Amino acid sequence: MDYNPALPIYLQVMTAIKHDIVAGRLALGEKMPSVRDLAIQYTINPNTAGRVYKELESEGVCFTKRGMGTFVTEDKEKAAQMKEEMAGDLISQFLGGMKRLGISGEEAVELLGRYQAKTEAAGDKAQ
Repeated sequence: MDYNPALPIYLQVMTAIKHDIVAGRLALGEKMPSVRDLAIQYTINPNTAGRVYKELESEGVCFTKRGMGTFVTEDKEKAAQMKEEMAGDLISQFLGGMKRLGISGEEAVELLGRYQAKTEAAGDKAQ
């Protein structure tokens, strides 16, 4: 993972884990790596990995079973909420970029629809 020096590493790892949950790469209720394995996976200090889990747990993204490890939340509503928040952030960034280009929200939606149709057509030709 390439880290952004402007953001704390633990926040970047937390975001990566949330993305994995939202995208289904980490299933609800699935056992997560140990703190040590997480540190190795993301090439971070074990103390930072511990902080990641502590913060995720305080947000309700995961929970710890004593002696068994850390697990992804089983709360479907929490996962849906995370997905909506992440989508909202992306939409906000997209619309902000369009606004800086002088493109209205309606125009941006229209452009997005045309772009999607074009890429889907290109994907159909590739198959």
